[in-house]
Amino acid sequence: MIKKLLLQLVFFNILFTKKVFAAESKGMPQLNPEFWISQIFWLTLTFGILYVILSKFILPKISANLESRKSQISDNIEAADRQRSESELKLKEYDKIISKTKIEAKNIFNQEKQKMLKDISIKKDTLDKQIDEEIKKAEKEINHLRKDAPSKINKIAIDTSADLIQKLIGIEINNSSISAIVDDLFKKNKEKYYGN
Repeated sequence: MIKKLLLQLVFFNILFTKKVFAAESKGMPQLNPEFWISQIFWLTLTFGILYVILSKFILPKISANLESRKSQISDNIEAADRQRSESELKLKEYDKIISKTKIEAKNIFNQEKQKMLKDISIKKDTLDKQIDEEIKKAEKEINHLRKDAPSKINKIAIDTSADLIQKLIGIEINNSSISAIVDDLFKKNKEKYYGN
């Protein structure tokens, strides 16, 4: 690069020698050919020092800084990818846990529902049996009362009639004759009151 620059300078020097002499004669000392070698030397030395400083000190720092930024960016991208994949795994695990919990809750609800239905049916059966037993007892009592009612009614009617006759007439009548009259009336009116 430096050699190429020097060659260009020499080429331009030869081409424009006439113009340079003309400019030198008008008072431009930097265009005087006798100072060219020193100017080329100092130019080469200055650009060489700049090149060495740039290539050895500044550019390595800049490239190292760029490389560290590039590696930091790639590390950040990798960390973001890892965190994204971990987040996706956590979301999948969370979804699995939620669906599993929903299924378990539904199963528990169904089991409790079945258990309650069984308990209700058992209690209903027990109540039905108790009600049936109470109904049977009541029917037995009613049948017993139906069977015993005519004789009790007859007895009450006989006793009441005997007391009334004694109080009204003042004569004590035999219970067997009152019993015959009451039985006769009962037989006539039995269908009217009992339906049998």
